[in-house]
Amino acid sequence: MADLHLTIDREAGGISGQITRELRDAVRRGRLAAGERLPASRELARDLGLSRGVVVEAYEQLVAEGFLISRVGVGTRVAPAACRAPSARDSAAGPAAGPAAGPAAGFTAPDPAVTGAAAASSADAGPAVAGPAGPRERPEGGAAAPGEPVPECDYTRRPTSPDLRSFPRERWTAATRRALAALPADALDYGDPGGVSELREELAAYLRRVRGADVTPENLVIVGGVAQGLNLTVQALAGRLPAGDRSGADLSWFVDGGAAPPPGPGRIRLAVEDPTGLRQLPLLRSAGADPVAVPVDEEGVEVAALAGTGVRAVLLTPAHHYPTGVVLSPRRRAELIEWATATGATVLEDDYDAEFRFDRDPVGCLQGLAPDRVVLAGSVSKSLAPGLRLGWVAAPPEIAAAVRLARSELDMGSPVLEQYALADFVRTGAYDRHLRRMRREYRIRRDALVRALAEHLPEITVRGVSAGLHLLAELPGDWDEPAVAAAARQCGLAAEPVGPMRRRPGPPALVMGFARLPVHRTGEVIRAFALRAR
Repeated sequence: MADLHLTIDREAGGISGQITRELRDAVRRGRLAAGERLPASRELARDLGLSRGVVVEAYEQLVAEGFLISRVGVGTRVAPAACRAPSARDSAAGPAAGPAAGPAAGFTAPDPAVTGAAAASSADAGPAVAGPAGPRERPEGGAAAPGEPVPECDYTRRPTSPDLRSFPRERWTAATRRALAALPADALDYGDPGGVSELREELAAYLRRVRGADVTPENLVIVGGVAQGLNLTVQALAGRLPAGDRSGADLSWFVDGGAAPPPGPGRIRLAVEDPTGLRQLPLLRSAGADPVAVPVDEEGVEVAALAGTGVRAVLLTPAHHYPTGVVLSPRRRAELIEWATATGATVLEDDYDAEFRFDRDPVGCLQGLAPDRVVLAGSVSKSLAPGLRLGWVAAPPEIAAAVRLARSELDMGSPVLEQYALADFVRTGAYDRHLRRMRREYRIRRDALVRALAEHLPEITVRGVSAGLHLLAELPGDWDEPAVAAAARQCGLAAEPVGPMRRRPGPPALVMGFARLPVHRTGEVIRAFALRAR
């Protein structure tokens, strides 16, 4: 059963009609392939925060029009005769065309009050988990049982880390076996450094369907994660080779373009969000970028601040900003695309945490609005495991070609078997099922953390909880941020201080991850943290 991205304007009314138009458009443009199974009406209604009857009405209309087929026991699927390949005209119009779409479409999020969610069903039982009495089964994505030992290292790493104990080992093993059994001998040789065609085809279809991307297999490059994808993209924009000379580079932050010297040969001035994750700055600088800090407020990056900086590119996390959790607003999305089009700048879209949303409507990627100006970078590091080192870059043709060439000169491409396994995982629907299971589980863990903080540390303000694997905890102004962060880690929380991530001063705050924090330990951990923090 497939996940599906739909753009709904709740203020415009006629929600069922909007769903009908969105699905009809997705079929016509090829985002939904012939025979592809749609989410059950109950599942889609829950994802959109609507009543089931609204979705049923839309499905019934499309069945009557011949776009969908619905059968008991089989579900609702795209009718074979309804599909056609996207035309050049469709590509020019973009996947977001339609009465209720576009960067200015209004979104009204559901009430963000924290609520519980159902646990994964026993039908999704997954791999064996080693315990003191030997291996035993537990649901993939399910929380550890109260009596199960939970080592400190299992949930005290980065706040952004997923729960690796929930990796779908059995299903991934099955996908690997199927791929290996069907793999011709020649497929194990050096291949296209941009990735095997089967994976690029599956990912292109997935990104069109779920993220509203305007992408084809030809402009999609498989990379070793988002970090490598951004590194190679920056090198391409800066006109560098992978072994380019970086001697004499100024590694300081530039606050405004007037005070910054022009970048030297092989370097590019790149706007980054303020605050931003510290780990990516050395990577960007080594690739040839001189970072320019641009403020982030409650609507996302302040696009007006880009004027006068002299930047040729901007790196953003519009789906879920790290560390604040802010989503780039429709107004800012429109302003950003207008700025990039007017200046000829490139937007680097890190599709960070786009897979996990809880209390808000889905937001399509920027790349789908302006594929000639936006480079979309994503990976399976949060959805499956960072150790797989599998990611992708969807870029305009000239940038995609440069990244593919750089990949060939760097390491000849990603491991082949893992690529074929991921292609199988996506094609069979196992990826969609795993994501739905983990959304349910992560929501339960988020709810538990938010409740515990409200009970034991009411002086902390919690923000950024509608999506992702972390939340922002704003501390009282007189609290010592580094000391409180250290206390949180000592108590078993995956926490980092926000201060070092800021170029401009801000209130003390922590990033707290909840993906690896078992629900039955949350209250105990937060009680201990409260005693140390005050």
